[in-house]
Amino acid sequence: MEMKQALEQLEQLQKKLYAYTAAQSSLYLDGVTVAPRDTAAGRGVALGILAGEQHKILSDPQVGEMLSVLSQAQEQLTPEQRRQVELMGREYEKLSRIPAQEYMEYAMLVNEASDVWHQAKETNDFPLFAPLLEKLVEYNRRFAGYYDPNKAPYDALLNEYERGANMEQLDQFFAAVRDKLVPLIHAIGEKEQPDVSFLHRHYPVEDQRKFSDYLMEVLDLDRAHCTIGETEHPFTLGFNSRDLRITTHYLEDDVASSMYSVIHEGGHARYELDVNPAYDYTCLSGGSSMGVHESQSRFYENLIGRSLPFVQAIFPKMQELFPQQLGDVTAEQMYRAVNRAQPSLIRTEADELTYCLHVMVRYEMEKQLIGGTLEVKDVPQVWNRLYKEYLGVDVPDDTHGCLQDSHWSGGMIGYFPSYALGSAYGAQMLRNMEKDVDVWGSVARGDLAPVTAWLTDKIHRHGCMLEPAQLIQAACGDFDPTVYTDYLTEKYTKLYNL
Repeated sequence: MEMKQALEQLEQLQKKLYAYTAAQSSLYLDGVTVAPRDTAAGRGVALGILAGEQHKILSDPQVGEMLSVLSQAQEQLTPEQRRQVELMGREYEKLSRIPAQEYMEYAMLVNEASDVWHQAKETNDFPLFAPLLEKLVEYNRRFAGYYDPNKAPYDALLNEYERGANMEQLDQFFAAVRDKLVPLIHAIGEKEQPDVSFLHRHYPVEDQRKFSDYLMEVLDLDRAHCTIGETEHPFTLGFNSRDLRITTHYLEDDVASSMYSVIHEGGHARYELDVNPAYDYTCLSGGSSMGVHESQSRFYENLIGRSLPFVQAIFPKMQELFPQQLGDVTAEQMYRAVNRAQPSLIRTEADELTYCLHVMVRYEMEKQLIGGTLEVKDVPQVWNRLYKEYLGVDVPDDTHGCLQDSHWSGGMIGYFPSYALGSAYGAQMLRNMEKDVDVWGSVARGDLAPVTAWLTDKIHRHGCMLEPAQLIQAACGDFDPTVYTDYLTEKYTKLYNL
């Protein structure tokens, strides 16, 4: 096979894989947003077949031959082509080790598990979901051996979301976070909490939808290329750099829930919209890793969205949309309310300070589930114990406990640590951004363009051209979790006058 022919095949292979991924994503999006309730079985059949075909395409020995030809001609390739060969080679090696039947069956299992999880969460019925979770854990344990037989199973799963991460590093990271933040949380617990009652007045859904539209404008999310839908568990889905979908959910007695959901998911969308469009339909599109992706969503949600300048900038619009609910509230009161630090039950609703402790619960449990030291039937009991130990809260039921997140039902074991790493990455980005940009002057004017431009230059435009560690190093220098803990300590010491 000549190099020209190999390059043509590489391009066609990536476009074909994009087409299958787009079809699978469309079915998933439909299933969790607008599909009739009892229709998961049909989607499962379709998803299983699509996954099988995708596996067949990528594990074809001819693909291996094409990648080998290109690997031997590295010096004749562009940097983008070399990176494509590297990434596609990884996927080829991985999928070649996974039996096609198992791959299809797993896709069907994930579809079924997602549907059952929704039912179990609504009815507080963990035993309904448990058999599916057992199968998902078993599959992930087995797939970890296919992904990288030289790694501990959970390390192999972690690398699917954050390449280079391992339990040793994460244990040290979480220990540093816990040692610095837990005393701070306890000190805050002794202080008077800000009034948050006005956040829980009645906020009609239709008015919240209008507020979501406004927030998307502030984030400069072009509705011609980014839509917003509604679902149980908010998420972002990217088809290409010109087609993003974000979702949220609305609680009539909690305006901040959807507000920060939209900003968070909008951060994900902002990332993908700003990836170099030349990478569309190739393996270079999308984000470098889930940790880097979460750094962007949590950057906009917390570092910007929960800052005093941002709250002051958007508060007039909030009062315009919710005059009865917020007529007697000031921007300063809103700022303090959305930054209230108090251990809670729900991760997605957690404050910026206690959030990482929620992630730690899931990290510890995932290690045990994959390591075989925790049985699925004991998940609720261990979950409740760790929430009491880490956060000091009593879990009333499984709906507000181990059934609250959708990740395990989607087979995404190893994903959760990305949330904590992303938060830490973001703090380091902010510190460096402040050296180059008048961050808070522009935010105070409601102008996020300079912030987004810096992130686009340092992070977004690169897509998957760089490994996560390389990207963070280039943008921020060596990763240093103390920047994150120092940021939180400074912010909350001022907020609570410690």
